[in-house]
Amino acid sequence: QVQPVESGGGLVQAGGSLRLSCAASGRTFGNYAMGWFRQAPGEERAFVAGIDWTGGTAYTDSVKGRFTISRDNAKNTVYLHMNSLKPEDTAVYYCAARDLFITRTKEDYDYWGQGTQVTVSS
Repeated sequence: QVQPVESGGGLVQAGGSLRLSCAASGRTFGNYAMGWFRQAPGEERAFVAGIDWTGGTAYTDSVKGRFTISRDNAKNTVYLHMNSLKPEDTAVYYCAARDLFITRTKEDYDYWGQGTQVTVSS
């Protein structure tokens, strides 16, 4: 099992950048797929990006080309590099883990962090 902990959120102007980090404790971190989800007020928690145990990635269309997910297995950490941020990106961002491969469904993920707030001002 893993225990994700997110950090790196904050307030940024539209067009700016942030890097979120997710430190995920666990002896078998490298065997997990990691996902980033986000939830805005009144909205459902939605898939943003994922990375599987081989380094394969997936993105939701609205962030493709702007966000990059990566992982450093030696540090048990996954990152979300967010560029060209838009006010629509404002949400609480959550890191989650499941076995091996990415899905886009939040119910498929077994372990969740506490979330980190990202606010993009216009």
